[in-house]
Amino acid sequence: MQWTRSETLGLAQQSCTLCYGLGLREVRSGAPTPCSCVFRAVFRACYNRFRECASKDRRISQISLEAIPGKRRKGVYSLKNEEYISDFCLVSRRVLSEHDYRIFKFHYLLGVGWKLCCQRLGLDRGDFYHQVYRIQERLGRVYKELEPYALFPLDEYFNGHRTDTVGAMVEFEILDDDQLKGKQLRYPVKRAA
Repeated sequence: MQWTRSETLGLAQQSCTLCYGLGLREVRSGAPTPCSCVFRAVFRACYNRFRECASKDRRISQISLEAIPGKRRKGVYSLKNEEYISDFCLVSRRVLSEHDYRIFKFHYLLGVGWKLCCQRLGLDRGDFYHQVYRIQERLGRVYKELEPYALFPLDEYFNGHRTDTVGAMVEFEILDDDQLKGKQLRYPVKRAA
């Protein structure tokens, strides 16, 4: 996937010492790559949406009708909140190793604090947070680069991705009253009083 500065600039942390708030940084090969602060921001956005979807009342699910592009334009009913919850959990489970997934499950899915996680997993605080940051970076990259349907950006996941393009911009010529006198207009224009 090709990352652009316009995608990473809004996600970058302004106080980052690696990218200086620009979102892209140079690596040895010379090609700019997204900074780890961008991946962590993607993860946090997806995790916040996951928590929002998980905290909603299950009895009042919202069903949406999505149009499938093609000749016949069929529609499909879906439960977007429940689908997002399952996609978030399943993608995380597939990507992370067993040890990383235990940290992810305790800290993010079950909401256990760092003290209890460190006690349960046999880690000290520094190692725990280093692994949490690595998990955030790895999952943030996967959530954005997932094919064919990424979990981030969230508006494309929940509202669908529009592939149709807008035609050329229409330019209007502003005419004076003197220029309008002898011309026949296609659509009558009302004069402002």
